[in-house]
Amino acid sequence: MSEVFNKREYLKNLIKRTKTEDSEKLKKEIQQILSEISPLEIAIVEQELMNEEGISVDEVRKVCNIHIDVLESKTKGPTLDVPKWHPIYILVKEHEHFQEKVVEFKKLVDQINQKDNFSEAMPLIIKIQEFIDEFENLELYFQKEENVLFPVIEKHGIEKPPMVMWKEHDVFRTLRKELKQLKENRQINFEDLKEKLWNISTAMVDLILNHIYKEHFVLFPSSLETITDEEWKTIREEFDKIGYCCYKPEEYSKEDDNINDEDITIDKINSMIKKYLEKSSSDKIEFPSGVLTKKQLLWILNTLPVDITFVDENDEVKYFSETKDRIFVRSRTIIGRKVQNCHPEKSIEIVNKILSDFKSGKRDKADFWLKLGEKYVYIQYFAVRDENGKYLGTLEVTQDIAPIQKITGEKRIYDDKE
Repeated sequence: MSEVFNKREYLKNLIKRTKTEDSEKLKKEIQQILSEISPLEIAIVEQELMNEEGISVDEVRKVCNIHIDVLESKTKGPTLDVPKWHPIYILVKEHEHFQEKVVEFKKLVDQINQKDNFSEAMPLIIKIQEFIDEFENLELYFQKEENVLFPVIEKHGIEKPPMVMWKEHDVFRTLRKELKQLKENRQINFEDLKEKLWNISTAMVDLILNHIYKEHFVLFPSSLETITDEEWKTIREEFDKIGYCCYKPEEYSKEDDNINDEDITIDKINSMIKKYLEKSSSDKIEFPSGVLTKKQLLWILNTLPVDITFVDENDEVKYFSETKDRIFVRSRTIIGRKVQNCHPEKSIEIVNKILSDFKSGKRDKADFWLKLGEKYVYIQYFAVRDENGKYLGTLEVTQDIAPIQKITGEKRIYDDKE
């Protein structure tokens, strides 16, 4: 145990030295120590460095890239022994698909670069749209990790490695946006188009291939070491809710929870009766203005024409409504997660400022609005306070206001039109 600890400390010191020394000169030492410790130990080092030493996400990413060189020199790929229904198996399969597609995209760009003008290259340029569509589908993969897998890993004390992965998701999103804008640019000349396409495709290939290695050799093995079997089953259920873009996984359902005769004991019967009585006695909730059952309250909240999320006074996510067409994906695995971990690194400063202003009483409301495809999303944050003004938490309310903006005149008569 002390040997592992000493190796971790040695690695931490090497990484800290990259802030003032050339990382290439330290590469050999870092490679050696990385080859001697487990993925979980590497994740712990990343966590400690970012928490205690203020090492940035970008600096950790540099060391991750050195780690990739070590892995590539040792083996072609990781062996992750999991069943076909397992979330990690699914993520690996989706990795394989997108790795193939990003390499195909790079080959297409190389072909375009060999052409002399738009006329010669046009059949190839048209194919770019196919890859834009493919890369849009990658969002489902990102959402499964960011909204389901990462929150569970964080509950086991590993918070910083997911931040590194999330930042790379955002880098890819930026590249994807640049590619889409480039495709829609009708004013660009052919040489500029070739240069920009080459830059974007090269960055995408480098990012995706490195990202996959980091997840296969650090994130996934660390997850398998820490996450319980029951949690993996819950993760799979949440994956199914979000959906899949390029791989149809083997169907999965939880084992029958019925108690066999041989398993019945007096203690189990008493426990079942107690749970039933507790459920019955607490089914109704009394408010100053009325009484509702839990079922009524649940479906009232899920029927509201807005999405709501509540974060308590400790900045932990405690509740979100499950409306039919939610604008922003939410997974039940985020319950208890720090709200700061629910946002990419670039947004955390704004999140903390809103929460600080609400807690201090400086403000009671903040709002934002943005375009998401055809949706015009209006996001409101409200400080929730009791009758004495004590801060209880923050309520997020989100809705698509595009249909509301189209309303004109008056409507006073009920008809058969929706």
